[in-house]
Amino acid sequence: MFSPDGPSLRELTVQALSSVERGYDLLAPKFDHTPFRTPDPVLEAVAKALTPLGPFTDGLDLCCGTGAGLDVLAPACRNSVTGVDFSAGMLDIARRLPPPDGPDVHWVRADARALPFGPAFDLVVSFGAFGHFLPRELPGLFGQVHSVLRPGGTFAFPVLAPPRPTGLGFWALLGFDAVMRVRNAVWRPPFVMYYRAFRLGSVLGELERAGFSVELCGLPEFGRRDDGSPRARLVVARKAGEGQPAAGTVNS
Repeated sequence: MFSPDGPSLRELTVQALSSVERGYDLLAPKFDHTPFRTPDPVLEAVAKALTPLGPFTDGLDLCCGTGAGLDVLAPACRNSVTGVDFSAGMLDIARRLPPPDGPDVHWVRADARALPFGPAFDLVVSFGAFGHFLPRELPGLFGQVHSVLRPGGTFAFPVLAPPRPTGLGFWALLGFDAVMRVRNAVWRPPFVMYYRAFRLGSVLGELERAGFSVELCGLPEFGRRDDGSPRARLVVARKAGEGQPAAGTVNS
């Protein structure tokens, strides 16, 4: 499916009936040939948007998968880049990437809800992973990110505008989430992946409660919707620096 090098329908079915961790271990060798990998235009737009926010010293790719975010972090970070994921299979693929010029690269197997770091980073990014966390898990997840950032550090991730109910994409995502809920109601272990559970308004509130000040930056490469709002934004959440309070949400 997806491309000649991508997974077959049978392989995807086996993955979907596994746990999240086991499913991604199985999918890892073919993951980069599926639509689940973050598209290069999104990575490139985020890298461009981060440039004026740096320079950064040490960066972390949260739920790094096969390491696509390395192309974003490596140019932005002067000292080191770390990718963390709980799938050993995905990390095995990431470790095969050619090392970039400049920062040292480390790959760490760990659960994003229990990160094995102190405040060691001044930039954390994440791409396409939040559907694997239930809404009730976001406070703990964002608290973990806050704890591994140095004072003044930045947590950044892209979000796409949700599709309109009049479009096919809306119903496709609604149908996918409905199928996943039925699957998890009748099959164990669960496979948590919900596209419509990550709602921007709630996410911004949880980031602020975790101690971040938040700014929304439009990604102009993706244009605007009919109402003038951006089709894609970069969420930029900052941890307060020494002696500085957190300060709500800013739109731009």
